[in-house]
Amino acid sequence: MSDNLRDVIGRVVPAPENHLSPELLEKARKARRSFMAKALAMGAGAASTAIAGKAMASPEGDDAILKLPEHTTGLGQPVAARGYGMPSQWEKNLQRRESPGLTRVSQASVSFTPLQGLFGIITPSGLHFERHHQGWWDIDPSKHRLMVHGDDGLIKRPRVFTMDELMRLPSVSRIHFLECGANTAMEWANVAVPTVQYTHGMLSCSEFTGVLLSTLLEMCGIDLKRAKYVLAEGADGSSMTRTIPIELAMDDVIVAWGQNGEMLRPENGYPLRLVVPGVQAVSSVKYLRRIEVGDKPWNTKDESIHYIDLLPNGLHRQYSGIQECKSVITTPSGGQMLLDKGYYNISGLAWSGRGTIKAVDVSVDGGRTWRPARLEKPILPKALTRFNFDWVWDGKPAILQSRAIDSTGYVQPKINQLRAVRGTRSIYHNNAIQSWLVSENGEVSNVQVY
Repeated sequence: MSDNLRDVIGRVVPAPENHLSPELLEKARKARRSFMAKALAMGAGAASTAIAGKAMASPEGDDAILKLPEHTTGLGQPVAARGYGMPSQWEKNLQRRESPGLTRVSQASVSFTPLQGLFGIITPSGLHFERHHQGWWDIDPSKHRLMVHGDDGLIKRPRVFTMDELMRLPSVSRIHFLECGANTAMEWANVAVPTVQYTHGMLSCSEFTGVLLSTLLEMCGIDLKRAKYVLAEGADGSSMTRTIPIELAMDDVIVAWGQNGEMLRPENGYPLRLVVPGVQAVSSVKYLRRIEVGDKPWNTKDESIHYIDLLPNGLHRQYSGIQECKSVITTPSGGQMLLDKGYYNISGLAWSGRGTIKAVDVSVDGGRTWRPARLEKPILPKALTRFNFDWVWDGKPAILQSRAIDSTGYVQPKINQLRAVRGTRSIYHNNAIQSWLVSENGEVSNVQVY
């Protein structure tokens, strides 16, 4: 490790803000085009292919292109052979995985999304992260019911809905992320889990389809002058219950039955779940069976002893549901390897529970300097945003970081900045900048930069 790299690790490094004005944006685009042309002229383009396992090669002597393979000379399999579409056998290693030692009690379990192998912003339903408090169920939709009620006249027309009745109502389809409040929890204690699947994999993004909760509440005659909160309850063994402020309930909360163009998967709450955009995913109650309207929080077990933040002064921060602005580089990231120096596309994800992503900066020197990344469309509220950044690796050690800024002006903090406010004993809501160390041999590993 170089002396310069040692200087960066373990101490605060002032990092200047680096945002492009509209006038400089066109200059930046021109500079990028020039940069790419020079990189490819130097042979750096071959290195970008090398990360996938093989560098660009001349056709001469390459049997993979010169000899026609079986799939070009023979008949393929018929349509009926697969029924429901499945991934290629060559992609079977891309799957959700459990963390050794995290919430492995009875039917309670967590599985992590393989962010390092995904593209764009949509998470395939079969790779959406899982968090179960009492295992998952495959519920008969014909027998499932949703009750909407409230005491003291807060709901004038209490009602029980069947799935058929719900699905007759006006529906919406919207793309939102879901992130567990404990995502990136291991980093609080300076435990360097190896890959982005384990550091940030309790994060997914889907297109959800359903009826707005506000539509149901208005149908049932909610008294908006007195109603302050709603309670959502699930039908699983844990009877997961969460308090939701009425401002959110009447805004963009969805009672969802669809995910990514099909019905919800059983592990994601089939046949009905709540989606509370921008709020820790535990509030997006699965197997939704009951909505109660009230005038004060319920202080249920999972919001009184869990999903709370222990602060340095010994107090707990409760009902801290909003997922603050955050980002992470997914490639190159921990556990991957750069096979040769040259050009690489640094890619990652950014998100905010308070709105849209406005900018992402990338550093390749541990936060000493920052340059703006490209935000790829669509850029949606409370959804993942994909960013990309051009980088030519010179073969020397480097520390890769990303820093997101959202539409409120909030800037993603460094880990020491977050710990100064929240201490070191927290579990939830770690949105600190993530660092990946690229060693001289090309190996990428998880490090913390203070």
